[in-house]
Amino acid sequence: MPQSETTPPVVRLTDVSKSYVAGSIEVRALKRITLSIPADRFSMVIGASGSGKTTLLNLLGCIDAPSSGAVEVCGQTIAALDDDAVADFRARNIGFIFQNYSLIPVLSAYENVEYPLLLVGMPAAERRRCTQAMLEAVGLAAQADQRPNELSGGQKQRVAIARSLVKGPQLVLADEPTANLDTATGKAIIELMRRVQAESHTTFIFATHDPQLISHADEIFAIRDGELIEHRTMRAT
Repeated sequence: MPQSETTPPVVRLTDVSKSYVAGSIEVRALKRITLSIPADRFSMVIGASGSGKTTLLNLLGCIDAPSSGAVEVCGQTIAALDDDAVADFRARNIGFIFQNYSLIPVLSAYENVEYPLLLVGMPAAERRRCTQAMLEAVGLAAQADQRPNELSGGQKQRVAIARSLVKGPQLVLADEPTANLDTATGKAIIELMRRVQAESHTTFIFATHDPQLISHADEIFAIRDGELIEHRTMRAT
């Protein structure tokens, strides 16, 4: 999807800092981060453990709020929303993929994928259509009735990807999505996410250490000790 001069970025952080208090010590997790990412991107946030990658994803996912600075997601200034409005905005616009899959163990693959659509009140017939289409898109139509403990790691991550995409979000955030997968399965999952991203024009933002995943990046943001130290564009918008 070509970007026009007037297309707003999917995410924009302006002079964002985040601090936590641990006992009597203040920990500065992010320090004056300014960045923007346009639509239709496969972007990577890289850095050592403890560098601030997950904190950054939590801010972009509207799970946490900055200590200072402005966070804008999908054209919305998040500080302008109250808690209920933030929860509704997140449910409608943002998908999440986690390292440990975070599937609901008592639900089938189908029910896990359907769950976000229940949260936004989608009618039953449309839920069925969207859920079945997403399971087919990730190659798991035959496993629809299986629960997570009956699926392999790669299959669980495919369910998680389907769940993150089923509501058609503008933004998907993925925290180390290939960390628990062997190399071959990780490669297949990366190819699946890349294909879905190209077809849906959704922006994916990853926090990752995985060189195989990083090699697919459209752009890379390197963080060290809470500071953005490098931004490299690998593919033009």
